[in-house]
This record gives sequence, C-alpha cells and structure tokens, in this order.
Amino acid sequence: MSEARPWPTEIKLKKAERILEVSFEDGASFSFPAEYLRVESPSAEVQGHGTGNKTTVPGKRFVTIEGVEPVGNYALRIIFGDGHDSGLFTWETFYRLGTNHDRLWTEYLAALEAKGLNRG
Repeated sequence: MSEARPWPTEIKLKKAERILEVSFEDGASFSFPAEYLRVESPSAEVQGHGTGNKTTVPGKRFVTIEGVEPVGNYALRIIFGDGHDSGLFTWETFYRLGTNHDRLWTEYLAALEAKGLNRG
C-alpha cells in the first residue's frame, strides 16, 4: 500500500518577510524562512552528488526569495537573491522540510559551528 503524496492547497510568497508558506490538503501548513530553504536546497550544489556529500552553506541569514516558478505540477523552482535557482522543490520536499524542520535546523547550526562558519 502506498502513502498518499502530499498535495499543496496554497502557496504564498511573503517577499518582504522572506517567507514562503505552503499549505497541504491534509491540513499541514508550513512557514519556510528563505534562509532555511536556501541551506536545505535540493540542488546538487547543496546536497552533493551522493549520500553524505551535503555542503554546509554559510552566510545566508539575509538571503531573499526573488520569485518562485512552477515546474510541471510537481515542484517549484525558487529564485534566491544570491542567484541560486537550481534546486527543484517537489511537494514531497516541502513536506519533508516542514515536518523535519527542528531536527534539520539544529543539524545545520551544529554543522556551521563545527566548521567555524556563521549564518552571516
């Protein structure tokens, strides 16, 4: 038996607040800061080309979201203020980033500290 795929019901870019809000048909709703989306981008640049190759991206505290573009009916391309736009954020990716926010953010902050980097 396969799980139902998360399906968005509303996507709202709050450009001034640097927030992307995504709501799903199961009632889940997430408010994503631009910095979090940028440092967790599903792009190869951030995630690497294999397991365990994730890059810790510093200096993105003030990154903006300049726009979002639909990719088919399964994802969004986010255009960040630093020029990054190569990651395709699928609905599953948004759902995973939302439900795992606290753990992923804690791991990111720990990785920055361990590498002597900062949020900028």
